[in-house]
Amino acid sequence: MATKEELIESIKALSVLELSELVKALEEEFGVSAAAPVAVAAAPAAAEAPAEEEQYEFTVTIQDIGANKINVIKVVRELTSLGLREAKDLVESAPVAVRESISKDEAEDTKKKLEASGATVAIS
Repeated sequence: MATKEELIESIKALSVLELSELVKALEEEFGVSAAAPVAVAAAPAAAEAPAEEEQYEFTVTIQDIGANKINVIKVVRELTSLGLREAKDLVESAPVAVRESISKDEAEDTKKKLEASGATVAIS
């Protein structure tokens, strides 16, 4: 009888088609399915509750425009590609989202710029 190492070496020498035929023959001979152990092994992993997911997309919202509305409008125009009228309307409708689905670094940078212009800002 061949040792385990000899069997492994023999299997390594098989082509993909020959290996597929070998798997089918073993399944028929022993009445098992090669897919069953994989499904059983995957089930406990799927049942585990995932740890708290890290947030990757952030939304920057102007809560209050403060006393320097014109400066806030300028910064909003800089951060978005809005025209003067659209930026003014956006700022005046606070609380309103200025930028959505951005990275954490972009959100922090946006918040700093808006706060420097006098606005009260929140990141969510």
